[in-house]
Amino acid sequence: MNRRTLLTAAATGVAAASLPSVAVASPTTNVKDAMSRTSALYRSSARAQLAALRRGTVTARELLDQVLAHHAQVNPRVNAVATLDVEGARAAAERADQYLARTGRTMGPLHGLPMTVKDALETAGLRTTCGSPDLTSHVPDRDADVVALLREAGAVIVGKTNVPPMCQDLQTSNSLFGTTSNPFSSAHTAGGSSGGPAAAVATGLSSLEVGSDLAGSLRLPAAYCGVLALRTSRGSSPIVPTRGHIPRPPGWLTSSDMLTLGPIARDADDLDLLLDVLAAPAPADRDAWRIDLPAPVSTTLRGQRIGIWADDEFCRVDTATRDLLEQVVREARAAGAVLDETSRPVDFAKSNTLFTQLMYATSSATASDAAFAGEVKAAETVPDDSPSALYLKSRTMRHRDWARADEERQKLRAKWAAYFETHDLLITPAAPTAAVLDQTSVPAADRYITVDGVRRSFYDQTSWINLASPVGLPSLVMPAGKTRDGLPMAIQIVGPYLADRSVIAAAKALGALLPTAPTAPGLLV
Repeated sequence: MNRRTLLTAAATGVAAASLPSVAVASPTTNVKDAMSRTSALYRSSARAQLAALRRGTVTARELLDQVLAHHAQVNPRVNAVATLDVEGARAAAERADQYLARTGRTMGPLHGLPMTVKDALETAGLRTTCGSPDLTSHVPDRDADVVALLREAGAVIVGKTNVPPMCQDLQTSNSLFGTTSNPFSSAHTAGGSSGGPAAAVATGLSSLEVGSDLAGSLRLPAAYCGVLALRTSRGSSPIVPTRGHIPRPPGWLTSSDMLTLGPIARDADDLDLLLDVLAAPAPADRDAWRIDLPAPVSTTLRGQRIGIWADDEFCRVDTATRDLLEQVVREARAAGAVLDETSRPVDFAKSNTLFTQLMYATSSATASDAAFAGEVKAAETVPDDSPSALYLKSRTMRHRDWARADEERQKLRAKWAAYFETHDLLITPAAPTAAVLDQTSVPAADRYITVDGVRRSFYDQTSWINLASPVGLPSLVMPAGKTRDGLPMAIQIVGPYLADRSVIAAAKALGALLPTAPTAPGLLV
């Protein structure tokens, strides 16, 4: 293991929050001067940072040192960044500066931009654990395809952001690095599994991030942390390559047939910027084809046919969320949108059950032979009405049963396609409530959420955003105002397959009309 992989203290059980005092030196006079000249540029959008880099207002090395100094102040509070690669990042920043000085050109659209990446994405020469003790010493020799795209675009990879073990929780905590806190309240969860990435973007530790989403892992943390995130379109193949994402285990070439990767940012323009970099075929396909996403249907709301699904008996939302959706209706109508508040593309309960079956089925691929044999035996005897029946029977379904479930998925896709023949977009809640209290210390079977005083399933948190998950539709979560307690609130925008740019454009238009999202205290440091 080289020096770069030892910049965290996971091997000795020390939380990542303790690292900055060791890994990051105190800002030098030059760094202070640079920060003064650029007014703490790390607080700005990625586009603003890149413009300053192109103009020469700041060098890549200066901007990186700003980010590292900010990290030393802020990360101990939120514990979003688990592994720092100071040595590698400084070398990459120096290369970017030298290239610009020598050629007068940038290395790519992300030239010199400091970024973190989710610890589920493999990074060559830098430890990638996915929050699992079994991967404490895992140092990949190859970048995940999406990380390679970032480097090709000129990004400077600063470090890795925290996740729950093997990305399998709706909150972010593990025995290696500890718990990532919500940037607005240490008592509340940042969500999972992309809790570290979302918290890092919210607090300015990174202007952009790449999250992964199977069961809301990208969008739930974005909703809870007050940032934007896009679950990108996925048909038979994803529009953002997924090889090198854990889970599956290191070395696997395949991933779940519902997994997508997508951008996280503090504004919609930056989502667009990163989508341009990420939407690309896997390396083996680049000689034959490319991805050319359609332009937005419209850059305004006027004339757009927008469905509103504000609440549903299957997954009731709280009063504050209903009030927010009512405000969306008022503002969108005033902006000239044609609204439909009654039509529903699919049956919520049936869609949710199908998604759950397919999710459990795909997760069984990596089970050991002995563990899977035990599940098969248990599934044969478990009563259909047992709480564990859906899990066991879905995990162990025969291929014939999976093929039939896949056929139901295609029929579900057809229903959505029919809906979008008469609608341009659908707006829904992102979650039943704002961020819930962190329950890391609570046994999984005892966790729950409360919606307007009613105790509900812990997994209801992702029901709304998982409407889009089994059918591969682009789904964007954006912040819109805050609760009385100051926690961010959010809505979801769903569009037709491959209409990723249309949902981003809608977020831009709505962002000008809806309440301003709160700013995470860490961003102001």
